[in-house]
Amino acid sequence: MSSLFATKSIEHILAESEGGKVHLRRTLGWGNLIALGIGAIIGSGLFSLTGVTAAQNSGPGVALSMLVAAIGCALAGLCYSEFSCMIPVAGSAYTYAYTTLGEWIAWIIGWDLVLEYAVGSSTVSISWSAYVVSLLHTFGINLPPQFLAGPFEALKLPDGTMIRGIANIPAVIIVFLISLLLMIGIKESARTNAVIVVIKLLVVVTFIAIGWSYIDPKNYVPFVPDNTGKFGEFGFSGIMMGAGTIFFAYIGFDAVSTAAQECKNPQKDMPKGIIGSLAICTVLYVLFGFILTGMVNYKQLGVAAPVALAIDKTPYVWMNNLIKFGIICGFTSVMLVMLLGQSRVFYSMSRDGLVPKVFSEIHPKFQTPWRSNMLFFFFVAPFSAFLPLSIVGHMTSIGTLFAFVIVCGGVWIMRVKNPNAERPFKTPLVPLVPIVGMLWNFSMMYSLGWSNWLRLIIWLVIGQAIYFLYGRHHSHLANKKA
Repeated sequence: MSSLFATKSIEHILAESEGGKVHLRRTLGWGNLIALGIGAIIGSGLFSLTGVTAAQNSGPGVALSMLVAAIGCALAGLCYSEFSCMIPVAGSAYTYAYTTLGEWIAWIIGWDLVLEYAVGSSTVSISWSAYVVSLLHTFGINLPPQFLAGPFEALKLPDGTMIRGIANIPAVIIVFLISLLLMIGIKESARTNAVIVVIKLLVVVTFIAIGWSYIDPKNYVPFVPDNTGKFGEFGFSGIMMGAGTIFFAYIGFDAVSTAAQECKNPQKDMPKGIIGSLAICTVLYVLFGFILTGMVNYKQLGVAAPVALAIDKTPYVWMNNLIKFGIICGFTSVMLVMLLGQSRVFYSMSRDGLVPKVFSEIHPKFQTPWRSNMLFFFFVAPFSAFLPLSIVGHMTSIGTLFAFVIVCGGVWIMRVKNPNAERPFKTPLVPLVPIVGMLWNFSMMYSLGWSNWLRLIIWLVIGQAIYFLYGRHHSHLANKKA
């Protein structure tokens, strides 16, 4: 049993990362990392969850929910920054857990990250498909409905007829194209992401600039509505449950750390990329939520497209299509960074022997884990093609929060176990910041309800079966100790 809790030294991990004939290509600077972070963060959460959270949980205080979620992310981000400088290799929270808590916990985190990256990208691809279909419809282009949803969804045709979907083909196509781009190279992927980030930032800033003039101060009264008597429905508990819900909108900044091994100067640039992207998005999120609830009364915002309601309050109705285009761009960059992060986590797990070697094979020309990207396309595509959004969309937040709790705890443990290790960036006020980070993020996990906890537990049980049937027997560290 002792092998379950065996840890790897930082020196061992760094030596392994430089081993082999073919390496991941170091091409990313701090600007690329900030763009990757923004690309992963600004997506569906901002444009859809803001309205739902305001209507059901926080009222105009949704801006406060965004701040609560951002504080949890910032506390975790400070811990991620210290680890990413000490251990600048692919793998993110998985690798950090391996150095502090042992192989078994590292496996749990690595398996848990599949929820954030692979399953999360599947969720986003389904939403991407819906918005693309909607945008094409405004231009008179209508795709065959049976190829826009899976067999578990019923579709209503214009004449009122109900049919079953066959497969969500647009969702599969976008996952394939992004996987192909990631196979070709990290530099090309980063350039594509940078262009998309500029487009969606322009859309967000345009909405903020125009919407400011159409705020009705009456919509802010009361700023935090009184609790209805039920936990999570307004009041303080509503702010907290709103934070747990809106947290999905922040998911992705930690994916920056998975690209550490492809960063030119990770010791200096990783903290800038993680904290910089989170800070920029937090400012935009709070402004966005404040203006949205100022333009439209929070009671009216519980719809699929709350931003459209706000735009209808202005003379600029043409912005609806612009917003849809921005949302599509947002979805695209989120999927790109999520699939990038997933392949890098399994790259590290494969190097440790916990998953098959195919996940760490590097293309001699493109210098990317191309087989891993290809395999994850085949893993994600069925979720995108056949399952409805409601099934694949609920587990991502709780899985990510779980990873954040482990990383915060890991920094504290590393300070105790290895106090003299070189730390180009230090998390301030240890152990206070890690402890508060653990409690803060766990409180958001708790607010998500027991149904999400049950899904997380089932997923982790499946992971345990894979670890004890395969990973533990093929672990390089365990075999070396044996």
